[in-house]
Amino acid sequence: MSSQTRSNVPGEVRAIRPHAEGTLRADAERNRRRIIATARRLFAREGLGVSLTSVAREAGVGNATLFRRFASREDLIDAVFTDRVDAHRAAVAAALDETDPWQGFAGYVQSLCALQAADPGFIEILTLAFPAGDLERRRAEAADGALRIISRAQESGHLRTDFHDLDLSLLLMANDGVADATLPEASRRLVAHLLRAWATPGTPVPPLPEAPPRTALHHAMVRLIRTRPVPQSTPGTPCDFALGRLSVPYSSSRPRGVP
Repeated sequence: MSSQTRSNVPGEVRAIRPHAEGTLRADAERNRRRIIATARRLFAREGLGVSLTSVAREAGVGNATLFRRFASREDLIDAVFTDRVDAHRAAVAAALDETDPWQGFAGYVQSLCALQAADPGFIEILTLAFPAGDLERRRAEAADGALRIISRAQESGHLRTDFHDLDLSLLLMANDGVADATLPEASRRLVAHLLRAWATPGTPVPPLPEAPPRTALHHAMVRLIRTRPVPQSTPGTPCDFALGRLSVPYSSSRPRGVP
């Protein structure tokens, strides 16, 4: 039976054309995707406390449209981060299911960096605490599982005892710059180098991937430099320059040979 709606003329019923229903559904889905993309950007920039009115305004929709899609802030947060939380949980579960603790650890590190290379915003779930609820429970379970992965590898004697879970943060900061350069093979090589550094003597380590072609690496470095914001400062005067998530002294003078 076709859908119907009442017209402005009393007693008259007008059928809604099927293609009009499809257009309404497509518009609703486009609005939903736009709201999620905007919320993801604002949450990253301003934190989870950003107002929903700001999200609606920047997404180009009305408050009523936003609340039809997401009845509460928690619903919106869940929609933005569920895929990333579940991807992390899957990586943790796979590592804990591995009978060899070292192989589980190595596989987890490789998965973590591959997820970050595919989605640079992925690491936000490792630094955020969500409002109490199912999403936060799943995030916390994955975080606890990651610590167990490290402990198992150290207890097996294959992961150095001076390895700290914060070393994963350092790895992800370094991998962020490599991922920005769009060189997936460089990311895999970076991970392999660090796994070799963290392994105890005699531990089987993954093979070292080939280095990226010299020309590709050069172009990636130039592209990375050109896309970084250059602060307005007096030449030679140090200032804070955001390189990924690390603040380092930066001079407006560029090294020789860099365009």
